[in-house]
Amino acid sequence: MTASSTRFCRRSSWLAAFAALVVAAAAALPARADGIEVRKAALITAEDGYFLEAEFDIALTHTLEEALNKGVPLYFTLEFELIRPRWYWLNEKLANARQQYRLSYNALTRHYRVGVGRLYQNFGTLSEALSFLSQVRLRDFAEPGALGKGASYTAALRLRLDTSQLPRPFQISAVGSREWTISSDWHRWTVSP
Repeated sequence: MTASSTRFCRRSSWLAAFAALVVAAAAALPARADGIEVRKAALITAEDGYFLEAEFDIALTHTLEEALNKGVPLYFTLEFELIRPRWYWLNEKLANARQQYRLSYNALTRHYRVGVGRLYQNFGTLSEALSFLSQVRLRDFAEPGALGKGASYTAALRLRLDTSQLPRPFQISAVGSREWTISSDWHRWTVSP
């Protein structure tokens, strides 16, 4: 081997090692995960009953963002259950609540709109609308005093995109597609009032 080819081999092996290091570092970075994750959830006792506070991380897939920006409304369903576990029989379901949220985009006004029941609020950006949607508060799902002091209960909640509310052509595309189906896992925790 000549001196110039030896220098070239050293330089190319150094470049290969550097490239491998860059690829390994890029793989270690957290990627933006599309979907919904529960950040925190709490059941709060008040004088007039109980209410649920929860926070989610919501990241829409590229396909969902594109459909939303073309005028397809997205419906999200919050599902909540409160269960009293029993060792001698089946668990008793004390509360079962559902709340639906509608996320839409108006191309004329260039605003995103989040609706809960009859109440709507407009936002200038998608990130503002998703931030609002990720803060959930649910009231009146159980009668005051329904939970006994000292007893232990299991609460569970999840937030999911309701694909049954999509227009029919999109429902067909949504069957079995990760791009159209986003949901959090059931988040369960123990409640002791």
